[in-house]
Amino acid sequence: MTNLPPALRDHLFERLRERKITTEGSLSAQSVERVGARCSGRAVVKDFGSFKICGEGQFPKTFLLRDQSAKGSKL
Repeated sequence: MTNLPPALRDHLFERLRERKITTEGSLSAQSVERVGARCSGRAVVKDFGSFKICGEGQFPKTFLLRDQSAKGSKL
């Protein structure tokens, strides 16, 4: 998540901590950046099974738990 603006990167890491999402295994910085790259101004959701990454515009915006509903097209 190195290409993200610092405030957004801090927000995303805070959501990871808050929701107790572990980044081992399925999540990498590259996968987060790919979600942002594929948003292209539309709302998208990438489901990793135990959590989701949601984004709109150039960057991913937040992490949701498996049971939290998300708006957007699935990637």
